[in-house]
Parts: sequence; C-alpha cells; structure tokens
Amino acid sequence: MGTPGSGRKRTPMKDRFSAEDEALGHIAREAEARLAAKRAARAEARDIRMRELERQQKELEEKTDKPYSDLYTRPASRNSATPLSGNSSRRGSGDTSSLADPDTSLSELRDIYDLKDQIQDVEGRYMQGLKELKESLAEVEEKYKKAMVSNAQLDNEKNNLIYQVDTLKDVIEEREEQLAEYYRENEEKTKELERQKHMCSVLQHKVNELKESLCQRDELIEKHGLVIIPEVTPNGDINHKPVIGAITVVSQEAAQVLESAGEGPLDVRLRKLAGEKEELLSQIKKLKLQLEEARQKSSRPESINADLTGLENGSDLQLIEMQRDANRQISDFKFKLSKAEQDITTLEQNVLRLEGQVVRYKTAAENAEKVEDELKAEKRKLQRELRTALDRTDEMEMTNSHLVKRLEKMKANRTALLSQQ
Repeated sequence: MGTPGSGRKRTPMKDRFSAEDEALGHIAREAEARLAAKRAARAEARDIRMRELERQQKELEEKTDKPYSDLYTRPASRNSATPLSGNSSRRGSGDTSSLADPDTSLSELRDIYDLKDQIQDVEGRYMQGLKELKESLAEVEEKYKKAMVSNAQLDNEKNNLIYQVDTLKDVIEEREEQLAEYYRENEEKTKELERQKHMCSVLQHKVNELKESLCQRDELIEKHGLVIIPEVTPNGDINHKPVIGAITVVSQEAAQVLESAGEGPLDVRLRKLAGEKEELLSQIKKLKLQLEEARQKSSRPESINADLTGLENGSDLQLIEMQRDANRQISDFKFKLSKAEQDITTLEQNVLRLEGQVVRYKTAAENAEKVEDELKAEKRKLQRELRTALDRTDEMEMTNSHLVKRLEKMKANRTALLSQQ
C-alpha cells in the first residue's frame, strides 16, 4: 500500500491568508516531528522487545540444558564412588571383592542402561520443549509480523486520513473564499440597487416638477384668458397618428378669428385666413386703383365742371357715396388686416413657443419613462441575482456544515485509532 505524502498541496492563497498558512505549516511541521518521534520510539521499543525475547530464549535454553548436564555429571560421580568402594573392599578382603564383581558389573550395566534411558527421555523432553519453543517463537514472530503489518497499515491509513483532512481544509478554505466573494458581490449589487433607487427618486422628483410646471402653465393660460386649441385629424385622415401634446394657446380674439375660419386643423385654418388675407389685399389694390383713377378724373377742370354739373343734376351723387363707402371699407379692411397680421404673428410666436415647450416636455417624459423602465428591469435583475446569491449562500452553508461534520467524524476516528495504538 502506497503512503501518500503528509505534506499538503495548497492552492495559492491571497495575502490576507498568509498568516494562517504559516500557522498551518508550523502545525504540520510539528505533527511530522511528533510522528517521527513516535516512529523512533516504536523502533526502540521493538529493539527492546527483541532483546528481551532473545534473553528469555537464552534463559529457556539454559533451563533445558541444566537437567541434561546434571544427568551427565551423575554417572561420573557414581563411577568415581564405585572404584572407591571397590578399593576399600579390596583393602578389606580380597576374596569377597572377587566374588562381588559380577553383581557390581550387572548393577553398573543396569545403571548405565537406566542412565541412557533417562538421557533419551531428557533429550526427548528437551527436543519436545525446543520444538514447542520454536513453534511458540514462530507463532510470536508471525504475530509480531502481523502486528507490524497492521501497524504499517494503520500508519498508512492515518497518513491518508491526515491527507484527506488537509484536502478538506483546503476545500473549506476555498468555499469560505467563494462565500466571501458572494458576500462582496451581494454588497456591490445592493449598493447598485440603492443608487438606482436614488436615481429613480430623482427622476420621480423631476416628473413631479414637470407636472407642477404644467399646472402652472394651465393656471397662467387661464389667468391671461388664453384658449388651448388641440390638433384635429388633418383632412379627415383616420390613419393619421396624433402628436402627443400637440396643442396651441391663443387669445380669445384669435380663437374667435380661428372659429370664424371654420373647423379643421390649425394649419388649415391659418391657410384659409391667409387666403382670405390675399383676397382682401387684392381687393384693396383694386380699390386703390379705382381711387387713383377717380382722383385723376377729379383733378381735371373739365372733369370738375362735369362733376359739378352732374352734381347739380344729381347724377353723380351715387358715385360719391360709393367712393365714400369704398374708402370706409378700405380703412376697415386695413384695420382688420393689421389686426389680423398682429394676431397671426402672435399666434405663430405662441405656436413656436408652445411647440418648443411641448417638445421639451415630451422628451423629458419619454426619458423619464425610459429611465423608469430601465430601473424596473435593473431592479428585477438585481432581485433575481440576489435570490440566486442567497440560494448559493445557503447551498455553501449546507456544504460547509456537511464538510465540518465529516471532518469531526474523521478526527474522532483518528483519535480512536491513536488510542488503540
């Protein structure tokens, strides 16, 4: 089984995590030093156990060899004692010693055979004990090898668990960084939403100001006795799109003049008034020509005498009355013409001014509506992003809690393994 490295492969962190990285590296180095010290202590303990086993084995061999040596020393003492007794008996009486020799030889042979049997029994017991000792030693060695293998496996599992713990710590740190990034994006989106709300309130304030200005305009129009003339569909065209806010403000006299021109759009009525003006001007020119001709005729003496005679006769009185009526009509027409020109000029100025105001108001209203629509869309977008960020945050918190539980479980397993060792 391969043993993965206990050192952690960390991803590059930001500057704000440098202190934490140094602390974690210091802790990892201390853990590696403690692991090396434990391994050295275990190796020393194994050496001590081996020496103790060797000492016990030597003591056991010495204990088994002691009966065998005692058995080999007893015949020597018996042999040494037998000649002494033999010598003493020989010293006492030579006849009796010669008669007792066969019995002593038989007893010695029996002793020798008994001694051989005892030696064989001792050798058998020694070989049996040695065999049992070897079997127990082999069994102990097998158990020791299994214990060493299991210890190595536990070391590998411990290293794997340490590596997994370090990996999970890295994952937790990455998730914490992502969570901090999501919080930062959420704060930025919230600030952007606040700015958009502020802009919406400013635009709403501008719209209220425009409404107030329109109310003031209506009040001024009503105060000065002006009349608002709306646009009408030109020439009865149904498909014509009416212009928003296309109105005209005129005085009451100009409104009466426009009403005298008939119904229809303002430009049609103005063209009609202009045509009537041209007709009046042509009539005035004709009347002026007739007046000049009449003046030329009256400037001649002949014509004067003829006129006097005609007056006396009452034939030219009607002509004089017609000239007076014509002069009166001309003066009336001139007055009406000057007044109509003034009204037309006033109307044109009012039309231009009001059209400019209408264009400005229309542009401001369109911009306000466009900004309002954009703000609504941005608000919806920000709300969607906020919901998405909150969902991601909840998911990250659940993942973090799950990883913390797994880490605690792995720590508990690690402590249990260490306590078993």
